[in-house]
Amino acid sequence: MAGREIEAPPRMVNRFRRLHLLVEGQTEEIVVNQVLEPYLAERGWSVSKSLFTTKRPGGGPNHKGGITGWSRLKREIQLLLRDSSLDVLTTLIDYYAFPDSSPGMADRPHGDAYTRVAHVEKALCADIGDERFLPHLVLHELEAWVFAAADELGDLEDDPGLASKLRDDVIRAGGPELVNDGVDTAPSKRLKRYSPGYIKTLHGPIVIESLGVESLRGQCPHFARWLAALENLA
Repeated sequence: MAGREIEAPPRMVNRFRRLHLLVEGQTEEIVVNQVLEPYLAERGWSVSKSLFTTKRPGGGPNHKGGITGWSRLKREIQLLLRDSSLDVLTTLIDYYAFPDSSPGMADRPHGDAYTRVAHVEKALCADIGDERFLPHLVLHELEAWVFAAADELGDLEDDPGLASKLRDDVIRAGGPELVNDGVDTAPSKRLKRYSPGYIKTLHGPIVIESLGVESLRGQCPHFARWLAALENLA
């Protein structure tokens, strides 16, 4: 009809994209629940998660947590990728003690920890061969994020000396992610020495949540690159 404006069709609202996190243990699962899932949901992701299954005994419960070999981890990843509704599958697994049998571990280049872990993640991608797979190995382990939250842990424990020890280690290493991965000197081992009452599934998630994602990414470049990749994909 003359003079009548044609109404534009309703604007389609983009659906939330599905992101699944395969996590190594209970601490990682709690951190996802309390810290990462709310953050990612605000950026367009519908988040689900599962703990890595280390054993499936006949007639008994599954055993969760602990990465002992690449073949079992690869099978778990492939099983998850059978879900065609997933847009991205990522991981929250420690680089510390990551299985030597995994792709990229034997031929890691000389260089800093960031170069080496990126090499392994790239090799994992190539071995899985699915563009939806975005591996993330926590450098060197999740307790590095607690070192980033040194002040928060000191406040929680009412122990300024504890915070000072963690800060000193971070300064000497050049950042929380660079606190090394020695058998006796990895972040988790240092925390046991510095704070015998430290409970990783309790204190860790509390102080990481208190620190906040933005402060954590400001101190942890490898974590920041992973988050940036997820934000771009969303």
